[in-house]
Amino acid sequence: MTEPSATFILFGATGDLAHRMIFPSLYNLMGDGLLPKDFLIVASGRSELDDAAFRRDIDKTLKEFLADDQYDREQAAKFAEMIIYCPVSVGNDAQFAALAERVKGREDKGLAIYLSTPPSLFAPTAEALQKAGLAGPKSRIAMEKPIGHDLPSSHEVNLAMAATFDEERIFRVDHYLGKETVQNLLALRFGNMLFEPLWNNTAIDHVQITVAETVGLEGRVSYYDGVGALKDMVQNHMLQLLALVAMEPPARIDATAVRDEKVKVLRCLRPMDAKSVLNHSVKGQYGPGAVKGEIVVGYADELGHESDTETFVALKAFVDNWRWKNVPFYIRTGKRLPNRQSEILIQFKEVPHSIFSGKGKGLEPNTLIIRLQPEENIRVLIMAKQPGLDRGGVELREVGLNVSLDAAFAKMRRRIAYERLILDLLVGDTTLFVRADEVEAAWSWIDSIHKGWAEAEMKPAKYAAGNWGPSSAIALIERDGASWHD
Repeated sequence: MTEPSATFILFGATGDLAHRMIFPSLYNLMGDGLLPKDFLIVASGRSELDDAAFRRDIDKTLKEFLADDQYDREQAAKFAEMIIYCPVSVGNDAQFAALAERVKGREDKGLAIYLSTPPSLFAPTAEALQKAGLAGPKSRIAMEKPIGHDLPSSHEVNLAMAATFDEERIFRVDHYLGKETVQNLLALRFGNMLFEPLWNNTAIDHVQITVAETVGLEGRVSYYDGVGALKDMVQNHMLQLLALVAMEPPARIDATAVRDEKVKVLRCLRPMDAKSVLNHSVKGQYGPGAVKGEIVVGYADELGHESDTETFVALKAFVDNWRWKNVPFYIRTGKRLPNRQSEILIQFKEVPHSIFSGKGKGLEPNTLIIRLQPEENIRVLIMAKQPGLDRGGVELREVGLNVSLDAAFAKMRRRIAYERLILDLLVGDTTLFVRADEVEAAWSWIDSIHKGWAEAEMKPAKYAAGNWGPSSAIALIERDGASWHD
């Protein structure tokens, strides 16, 4: 195991993500004794603050975002002592030089650099780090999505980062990959003989992947409009879930083997065009409505003007390889939907012949439901005999076999996804991070959809907030004889 980096440099340290996720995660890692001795956190932002002022701010952050049983005054004081603050703005070489001076002599112990900044700052920050002598062989750099806004721009970002850092020292963050249940997909598939022999087009009818949000713009107006659901959610989170569901068994659980298999899936996604988007995609935008009993305004009202940006997207995708030939992957995501949930549904095919002739319902095909949030569980729907004397024939009923991961591991603390990702960054394990060719393969498919939408002049269909998207999203799956699992 590689010695963990002893210095963590965080750009964007005054931002929302840093306060909600990154600092609480570092605090928890310290409390569990998982940070190296002599660990230093260098917080950086554009604000002119001194160490004491920033430490007071972080103490307030921990009180606000940690669970009541996690915050400890003495631990928080110990954590604060690890933090120094250094104001840095991109384009100011003197400030980068001052940052380098504050970590002088620590370079050989490893620098883990985290960019919680707008993507436009990734490349110039990397260049400035190199100029300041902070991009040496023991430096690693992590950056939050999005990586570009299409294939050419993502390729440009990747080239710019590669000019300063080797690929194995670049950590592209998709926080979904840090979730325990997402990682459990690998354990479910490749740790159980029960599923893998059936995990193909001979036994599976279709796959559904849903990521639903009840919130609207929530302060993301400047970012979201012009980006939309396809780029914001499908290109990263949902395609990562699809890749984990569809990938071939890797030779081992390591960064190269796992990511090699994921990128193969993404390259097998069938591109769309102006004709196929009409039958295989739906774009929508929420209007006024009610969510959880609360009246909410529509997207255009929230934005302040009309827009063609989609807040909902549903897709019928195909992975054109031997295992998944002709198996549709139905994907949907949106804002202002009825419930907050993320789940994967594997719909198996019907048995080839029913030997039962009861008066009840017929045989239902088996279903595997993997719920990622808000609760974490795995549910298998199977057919069982209904109790009785069977005078009119054997009656069957669908019942659920439920495995609640929350209950099974109730005595173990459910970790923030960022705890795992930060720890992996510190030790240099890239398995749960996205490789350059993965990013570009995903963008290639997303770009084909955007191009198809533009050529077909598709506009977002309106749906009332609190509903499951436009009616065309229901038709997308029901014309194939299936239904969305709500």
